[in-house]
Amino acid sequence: MKNQILTVYPSPPPIRACIFDMDGLLIDSEDKYTRGTNEILAKYGKGPIPWDVKAKLQGRPGTAAMDIFLKWAQLPITAEEYTAEQNDLHTKYFPTTAPLAGVETLFQQLSVARTAQEGHPVAIALATSSHLPKFRLKTSHLEPLFSIFPPEQRILGDDPRIPSGRGKPAPDIYLLALSAINDSLHASIPPIQPHECLVFEDAVPGVEAGRRAGMQVVWVPASGLAELYQGREHEVLAGKTGEGDDLLGPNELGSVGDGWAAQMNSLEEFDWARWGVEFANRENK
Repeated sequence: MKNQILTVYPSPPPIRACIFDMDGLLIDSEDKYTRGTNEILAKYGKGPIPWDVKAKLQGRPGTAAMDIFLKWAQLPITAEEYTAEQNDLHTKYFPTTAPLAGVETLFQQLSVARTAQEGHPVAIALATSSHLPKFRLKTSHLEPLFSIFPPEQRILGDDPRIPSGRGKPAPDIYLLALSAINDSLHASIPPIQPHECLVFEDAVPGVEAGRRAGMQVVWVPASGLAELYQGREHEVLAGKTGEGDDLLGPNELGSVGDGWAAQMNSLEEFDWARWGVEFANRENK
């Protein structure tokens, strides 16, 4: 999938769809990743993992993240041995994941959210780099929360429709999520365009993926990540930190300060009006 051509609007257009990342945005699984990683590092007299390394792992497909981590860690074990130890810890910790602040309220609001012009429900999809086995570990006990996403609108990192090597920061997973949304729409509803989508992300590569897809983005970084990128926030929001330049070339979509992305400390701060969304019942806003 290629990057979309971004139409320049005087201001960002109202959104018609929301597409969510998962780890570190909806649930605290990133904390579980860090806990397990640090346990392995400590076992071999290393660690803890610093934020400048963790930032490069977040949001990326497992294989790509593993390559970056092992190159940095220089552990005295093989990649296969590390994976086995990691999987044991994931099996231990992932079934204890919990929703992050603001998620449950945001999902409740989505049930009555309506597009500003047509009054249609705001469409939704999940777009996570997690593969199916890990997704199940992290979410099986949270199915009431994740039931908001129809099964066909849950796009996972091992989806065969995503070409090899085209995980985040490439835009493919978000464009595929939008395609799944459009496939679900009634024939009378015009297809949703990339610029009418709002991506929710915690990771820098994920923000870049959303911007490369020609979508609007909300960035909700962990405090350590926000501190790491202090002074560079506008580059992150524009998708111009260079995370994907080696694979994809420079991101030509949008520009720094174009208003197509926003940063917040948690989803508790999210303001629907900022993105042109109305409510069927104003009391639910």
